[in-house]
Amino acid sequence: MAKKRGTKKPAGKSAAKKATARKSRPAYDVTHDPLFAAVKGATHRYLGHVRLDVGRAGNARVKRMIYPPGFRWSKDMKRVVGTDLCLHAHAGFLAHGEIHIEYADGCVVEHKAPQIVAIEPGHDGWVVGKEPVVIIEFDFEGDTAQRLGMEAHKH
Repeated sequence: MAKKRGTKKPAGKSAAKKATARKSRPAYDVTHDPLFAAVKGATHRYLGHVRLDVGRAGNARVKRMIYPPGFRWSKDMKRVVGTDLCLHAHAGFLAHGEIHIEYADGCVVEHKAPQIVAIEPGHDGWVVGKEPVVIIEFDFEGDTAQRLGMEAHKH
């Protein structure tokens, strides 16, 4: 007896559950990744939805910043900080995730881990995808842009 080609059996409940499970994949699991663990010797706080772990290294600060999926500076930080764009310079290492940065002139820069980043003041930024972004940053508080020579965005 020959099989008919082009016909499909109706999907059962288990097939439907598998399809649903694939569509609603859970967010990145940070519980077992040491990149997300508490940083020994650092102070811990949240600014908006961003987790900051900050420690001193000489005259500089070393920060680990964790931005959650869905984060956008203009949506999540604008009201907290009180400026239209982020006016802080960021210099460091993007250890996990992907971010896009948009400057006032419309220039968009994409950063995907692992990558060294230098983000000048006057930008909006957002997390791309469903994984958090982790940046290890070095700064001099309000003096970062000047001390690192990052005062103006250049193409």
